Amino acid sequence: MIDGVATDSSSTPSSTEKPRRPRRTRMTGAERRQQLLEIGRTLFAAKGFEGTSVEEIAAKAGVSKPVVYEHFGGKEGLYAVVVDREMRRLLDMVTSSLTAGHPRELCEQAAFALLDYIEEYTDGFRILVRDSPIPQSTGSFASLISDIATQVEDILGREFKSRGFDSKLAPLYAQALVGMVALTGQWWLDVRKPRKAEVAAHLVNLAWHGLDGLEQKPRLIGHRKA
Repeated sequence: MIDGVATDSSSTPSSTEKPRRPRRTRMTGAERRQQLLEIGRTLFAAKGFEGTSVEEIAAKAGVSKPVVYEHFGGKEGLYAVVVDREMRRLLDMVTSSLTAGHPRELCEQAAFALLDYIEEYTDGFRILVRDSPIPQSTGSFASLISDIATQVEDILGREFKSRGFDSKLAPLYAQALVGMVALTGQWWLDVRKPRKAEVAAHLVNLAWHGLDGLEQKPRLIGHRKA
């Protein structure tokens, strides 16, 4: 009691009492796995496989090294899952974009799909175009391009047949077209000029007209203009 006024000592912390720390919410196994994948993806894109350590991954996640081993068996396992997810994402984006009936518009759609992926998932593309350091990796950029070319091969085969061309040559042309787009995408990854729609237009210009018939100012015929 002070000056006749009663005080509640329980409501006033003593000078020796430490303030309570907010309780941390414990992640579920699935949440922790997703967190580690996102951290690994960022580090592998920035530093590569060799430049990234389990210690750094664990530190970024605020966990101990054994937690990383528990979820992925080590750095190699984490890297393999990251690569596999990016490969499936890019393949899905490309194959789902091939919806047009006109072959020229199909070329536009394939070019836009790859450029969209590079723009939206830059870290993922940086990881894919690196040579995999794992002898038995789940895949490589070359094998991914081959998978995409197989999708294009079927479309070209039907077009060749309808025009009286040798459909057996469709795989060759599919590899050439997809390879051209993929290599241009690797170049555009860093320069980002010209703008995406212009890159797509010039890719299709070369694929559709050939060097002899190049348009000086190529245009896009599909609904995508940007």
